[in-house]
Parts: sequence; C-alpha cells; structure tokens
Amino acid sequence: MITALTIVAAVGCGLMAGIFYAFSGFVMKSLGRLAPEHGAAAMRAINEDILNPLFLLSFMGTTLLSAILSVAAVVDWQAESPWRLAGGLLYLVGSFGVTAACNVPLNNRLAESDPATPDGASFWAEYRRRWVAWNHVRSVATTGAMAALIVSLTV
Repeated sequence: MITALTIVAAVGCGLMAGIFYAFSGFVMKSLGRLAPEHGAAAMRAINEDILNPLFLLSFMGTTLLSAILSVAAVVDWQAESPWRLAGGLLYLVGSFGVTAACNVPLNNRLAESDPATPDGASFWAEYRRRWVAWNHVRSVATTGAMAALIVSLTV
C-alpha cells in the first residue's frame, strides 16, 4: 500500500512541479509584459479558475499523501524512510506551506487592489516579484519532493 501511495504522490508532485515551473518559466513574465490592469486582471482570473476540482484534487490530494507518507516513514522506519520523509516534508512545507503562507495572501491582496491606480500598478509590480520568488521555492520543492519519492522506491 505504501508503495502505491508513494507512486501516486510522486506523480502528484510532478504535476504540481510542472504547474509551478510554467508560472516561473513564462506565465508570470508574459503577464508582466501587459499593462498592469490587464496583467493583474489575467492573474485574478487564473486565481479564480484554478480553484477547480481537478487542481484541488492534485494539490490537496498530494498534500494528504505527503502527510501520510511522512508519518508512515517515521512510524515504520526502513531503509527508504529518509527519502520518503524528505519527499513528504518537501511537499508539505515547500508546496502547501509556501502556498498558504505566501502566495495565497498575495493573491488575496491582488484581488483587493486596483491596478489602474498608481498604488495598484506599484503593487502589481511588487506582487509579481514576490509571488514569483515564492513560486520558485514551490517549483524547486515539488521537484525535489518528486525526486526523493522516486528514490525511495529504488532503495
């Protein structure tokens, strides 16, 4: 059962890593090339549309599996447990934790801002800089989590 859960969690980490990578690699750069009111409007639409069952299943399902695998690694310590624990914790902290503590609060502030005003346009630039920096963390963490979980299957 743990092997199957590890495979599913690794796939979930890979899916999330791809999403985060796309935003870090080109989506946010493209939005930044638009006028602030258009870039911010597009990002607001993305933030609304991403809250759909398929994304939430991938994001929250991987969070749940990472928690289960982390606990299982500690409770039944085996040769692969350090890798499984590392993968689970990387996802929990680097994806779920960073999203909840950093990216979502920025998204909430963006939803309340008016990028057509000078203050709103200034915030849009700050938002992109800070959001992307935290998204880089999520990209690296989810990729590392996927790799650690895959390694745990080979030990």
